[in-house]
Amino acid sequence: MSIQPIVVGTAGHIDHGKSTLVKALTGIDPDRLKEEVERGMTIDLGFARLRLPDGRTVGVVDVPGHERFVKNMVAGATGIDVVILVVAADDGVMPQTREHLAIMTLLGLSRGLVALTKIDAVEPALAELAREDVRAAVAGTFLEGAPILPVSSVTGAGLEEFKAALYRLAAETKPRSSEGVFRMPIQRVFSSHGHGTVITGIPVSGSLRPGEVLEILPPGISTKVRALQAYGAPVDAVRAGHSSALNVADVDQHAVARGMVAATPGYFRAATLLGAAVRALADLERPIEDRTQVRFHAGTAEVMGELVILDRDVLEPGGEALAQLRLEEPVVVAPGDRFVLRLASPAYVLGGGVVLEESRHRLKRFKKFVIEELARASRSLASPRDLLETILVRSRPGLAGPADLATEIKRPVPETERLLHDLASQGKVVRLGAPPRWIHAERLEAALAKVRGAIAAWFEGEHAHREVVDVRELRRATGFAPDFLDALLGELERAREVRVEPGGLVRRAGGHAPLDPELEALIARLRTELASARFQPPSPTELAGRLGVPTKDVQRAIDAAKDRGEVHVIQAGEIVLDAQAYAAAKAAVVRNCEQHRSLDIPALRDELQTTRKFLIPLLEHFDVVGLTIRQGANRVLRRR
Repeated sequence: MSIQPIVVGTAGHIDHGKSTLVKALTGIDPDRLKEEVERGMTIDLGFARLRLPDGRTVGVVDVPGHERFVKNMVAGATGIDVVILVVAADDGVMPQTREHLAIMTLLGLSRGLVALTKIDAVEPALAELAREDVRAAVAGTFLEGAPILPVSSVTGAGLEEFKAALYRLAAETKPRSSEGVFRMPIQRVFSSHGHGTVITGIPVSGSLRPGEVLEILPPGISTKVRALQAYGAPVDAVRAGHSSALNVADVDQHAVARGMVAATPGYFRAATLLGAAVRALADLERPIEDRTQVRFHAGTAEVMGELVILDRDVLEPGGEALAQLRLEEPVVVAPGDRFVLRLASPAYVLGGGVVLEESRHRLKRFKKFVIEELARASRSLASPRDLLETILVRSRPGLAGPADLATEIKRPVPETERLLHDLASQGKVVRLGAPPRWIHAERLEAALAKVRGAIAAWFEGEHAHREVVDVRELRRATGFAPDFLDALLGELERAREVRVEPGGLVRRAGGHAPLDPELEALIARLRTELASARFQPPSPTELAGRLGVPTKDVQRAIDAAKDRGEVHVIQAGEIVLDAQAYAAAKAAVVRNCEQHRSLDIPALRDELQTTRKFLIPLLEHFDVVGLTIRQGANRVLRRR
């Protein structure tokens, strides 16, 4: 079976002959429920298949027309590419005609035609009046100028002409793209004897094959696809634009319901906060107020929530606004998804719009940066590359991996990586760190400026005598994660603005900073004391007593001398060795280990003429810096 990956859907008022027309076109009665047959009224969604003259098959979705079942109608409209607006010649345009037309417009449909049904029940003059009524109703909508074709499903009058127009429209309609990762809003769930649970729907993105793993959200049920059908026939794959049935393994049919989504694992998450662009219907009697209680329809889901208008006081009829939807239950959507809003009670259509983001927190009204970011997101929806760039611009300070970004834009990782390299070639994004990850060029410059500012601020005032800053101080000042800060410091080092030294020390470029003469003199006296003490040096407090200066001044001298490599500090600053003594101790440890195969501590202690109080901290320090390593009870040189 060759499938044209589009779906045709009906719309219109109750009892205007939608189901009868579908049966006349396809030979299939879409009313499958016993109650529908008994009452002669469509309650839930019906499905059929239409064979085009060239042999290809397209799907047909028949929706209920009664106002009580608008939620089912919206669920069926998900995935429709071409609409047949059905208007009975004996009734003309009715309330649900207008409501369905508004819903189809809000959902972004752009192609369709009008079936003027029941022409056998009226005089030709009345049928012509009904045609004029329809023409006035569709003015200004996507159906303005569309064919309005009289037809009788009872006598067959006009049926062949209608079929020809529909076939032509279906053939000309651009097939849905199968790009992106697989996602299918679930329309029906049932159990098939001998097969288990079957879920049906129209995939809105991606493709799927038997054996692949799916995730059913929001509950997060993992399952494997056993078999696939499209239009009642087994197929090797389904894709966006196919009316599909998925036989899934180890899933209780009672755990799955309409409104849930079957998707490739790892790309989608259930959300209760959504940033959105909203448009109000032009014929509303009054403006939509902030925090209006609404029914949110997206995909096959209907959820209660409130509409928070972010950039204006109220939303006037026909107006547009940026908003946040705060929902009572989680839904699974993606940026670019269209939705319909109805008033919570009484339930009538207010408007609709497009999802811009899955918000991580509540957005505040009239905040300039919030409005600017949502507006930028709105402008980027038409292009996955632009959307990717927008997400990187709006991301928190840090680096993002391709897998995380693929989740954000709902695209496979290889495609996301291609988009990243495309943006990099334009200088818009930069790859940093190990493993390499990505950041927008604007965010990188802002982050580098913050690090530069933190470095400059640290070396002012009480640290003016210092030449290095501990990276931990920069983490506290910037709030950046360790890996992100390391990547930024690497950029500054490549620009020769800093030098990153072992032990997490960052040195400014430009050599030694000049010190005041008093501090230089104190450092000279300090080094004299340490040189004479060799391997039994006085503590900073003892040095202060010997030198006759405050301890804080001694500590400043130690810090400055350490930065210049003139002394070494171990054991949390309590032991300070002159640089020559430190070098001699290091050489003695190497000779001792080479001579004895492992460190002979008594021999080393005798050679250095020191005590256990100083020797043990010194040896532990050499372990930390990588000169030696413990092997059981012994120390040996670390192999290079």
